[in-house]
Amino acid sequence: MLRLNDILQKVQTYHPDADVDLIKKAYVYSARAHQGQVRKSGEPYLIHPLEVSGLLADMRLDEYTISAGILHDTIEDTVATEDEIRQLFGVEVCDIVSGVTKLSKIPYNTTHEKAAENFRRLVVAMTKDIRVILVKLADRLHNMRTLEHMKAEKQERIAQETMDIYAPLANRLGIHWMKAELQDLCLRYLHPKDERELREKLGLTEQARTSYIDEVKSVLRKKMDENEIPCEVQGRVKHLYSIWRKLKDQGINFEELYDIVAFRIVTDSIPHCYEAFGHCHATWRPVPGRFKDFIAMPKPNGYQSLHTTVLGPGGQRAEIQIRTHEMHKVAENGIAAHWTYKEGKNNVQEKGRETFSWLRQLMEHQQELEDPTEFLSSVKVDLFGDAVYVFTPRGEVKELTQGATPVDFAFAIHSEVGQHCSGAKVNGRMVPLRYRLKNGDTVEILTSPNQRPNKDWLGFVKTSKARNRINHYLRLEQHERAVGLGHEILERELKKYGKSLQKILKAEGLKPVMETRHRYHKQEDVLAALGYGKLTASAVLKRILPEEVLEKGPKDVAPKSRLSQLFSAVAKKSSNGITVQGIDDMLVRFGRCCNPVPGDPIVGFVTRGRGVTIHNMQCDKAMALDPARRVDVSWDQKSDVTRTVQIRVITDDRPGILATISQTFTGAGVNILNANCRARKDRRAINDFMVSVKDASQLRSVLRSIEGLSGIHTVERIQA
Repeated sequence: MLRLNDILQKVQTYHPDADVDLIKKAYVYSARAHQGQVRKSGEPYLIHPLEVSGLLADMRLDEYTISAGILHDTIEDTVATEDEIRQLFGVEVCDIVSGVTKLSKIPYNTTHEKAAENFRRLVVAMTKDIRVILVKLADRLHNMRTLEHMKAEKQERIAQETMDIYAPLANRLGIHWMKAELQDLCLRYLHPKDERELREKLGLTEQARTSYIDEVKSVLRKKMDENEIPCEVQGRVKHLYSIWRKLKDQGINFEELYDIVAFRIVTDSIPHCYEAFGHCHATWRPVPGRFKDFIAMPKPNGYQSLHTTVLGPGGQRAEIQIRTHEMHKVAENGIAAHWTYKEGKNNVQEKGRETFSWLRQLMEHQQELEDPTEFLSSVKVDLFGDAVYVFTPRGEVKELTQGATPVDFAFAIHSEVGQHCSGAKVNGRMVPLRYRLKNGDTVEILTSPNQRPNKDWLGFVKTSKARNRINHYLRLEQHERAVGLGHEILERELKKYGKSLQKILKAEGLKPVMETRHRYHKQEDVLAALGYGKLTASAVLKRILPEEVLEKGPKDVAPKSRLSQLFSAVAKKSSNGITVQGIDDMLVRFGRCCNPVPGDPIVGFVTRGRGVTIHNMQCDKAMALDPARRVDVSWDQKSDVTRTVQIRVITDDRPGILATISQTFTGAGVNILNANCRARKDRRAINDFMVSVKDASQLRSVLRSIEGLSGIHTVERIQA
């Protein structure tokens, strides 16, 4: 168990002038506030904030952050108040604790929209003070270390959120050791069987691997000594998740994977880095295409190193990283490596603003996008994507997401350039707009005043900025069309009563509709809702025409138009288990792209003439649809409808395994509607099942059961 004195000693080793009394005071306050509270493990609750502050001390952070780490749960979980924290510990500590508390307000089992909104808050808090996210990351890491005390379903949910958000954030902040540990812990709970098997296989080959590491290190040390390059030579096994990811991406067995060890040369200067690199290639044959120079072109999080892969002893691949001591410090601790203590102040905020320009980009995204789920979707692209570096004709470097195209480049230059992009030259040659840019390309954008974004661009752009701006333009176009259609519908209906829409609009006669439907802020919004089909003309007429006029009825009742018939179809009863904005008699259909099941977070979109289409909240196609057409939907808890889901199981190709899987489905009460099984050349089989399930909980349960069977490699739900 970590003690307060251990934390104080750590802090004083790197910050002798730290106000340790502030940390002691925070400890006493936290101990009193959490008195009597216990964690799921049965341990005193105080252990958690102490461990969190210990992690912050490992990152060599200031006394205000350490104190905030000890206090981070007091406002949320005890009777402590923000005002009390501010009075006792000052504004700086209070702001960090308050920021972390706001990020923790929403529980894990909440809706996808709220989780997305929570992430938006995280980005805002992070841009104000980077220490908020550092405390949150330390909090999440310790929670992941003790996740075994939670129920299986909660373990999976927390691990998935960690994999989606917190591990990529640790990576973007450059804290490599934390990213690696978070990913390994997530693997344990998301793919427990794979994790156990991989550990066992690594254990069986440990002796041979240790011998190989010692041999390569010995050769590297000798070569560096001969050439008088002062350095440390390190060898290690890559972390578990990165090995697992490589196996999945390449579709190979563990026995076929050779480059699971990596070596590092840490020297004293940049010239020595390049010299050491040359000697590595002179000693062993380099693998083509595997050299990366992150010294000349650092990653956005400040990471610098030379990377190369060589065919080492016995023809085995060995990855080698070469960097200076300062680069190594930044590589391991990221932004925390910039913390320096001079005259009682630290310079990390200023340094962070210079180094982490991507934070400003995230902030721009959150200001541009009103919809939090869309924001979360776009930010994931920025967090996960590897970078490609290209040049403008003037020689300026632009960093884009891997696989980016000239259209992405155009929007990175300016929204106007992107909007009017009609062609592109790469290295002086004309290329298609779909062309994937490579490191070092020089890109020139050709524009035309008549060019406008089109929907096809969404099929190949990679950066969130380009995607968001294209979607924004297309939605404006759709909105204008919807307003025009709504105008036409309402004008036609009003004529039946001898009324003029133009006069009503001049007199702001649609205000009664806006007052009852608070989402409509302008008369134009009402017309757009009519055009989209979210409002009916009869509902609007009831609000804007006097009762006596409505009682008389229309002067000339014409037969229903085809459009009216299509809209009236929306009111037909459908036993689909969906409630639309509290009404359960709407005509709905389910998006084939994501095929949601009861329990999945869902969202509805009005589709003219076909009612409401239901999508999974995390569906990429749903995120590309116009938010103006979105309606609130929920699963009808009383309904007992079942949904079909496609599941893919990759297994060993051996007799009896299909029968075992079928028995598992039957035992879980899941009906198999269709099965398609085929063998591969690598002695594995792909088994696709179309099954009928009651809800997402039943689906998760049966997937876990199948994953635990012998001879199963992967189990996944397939989207169309």
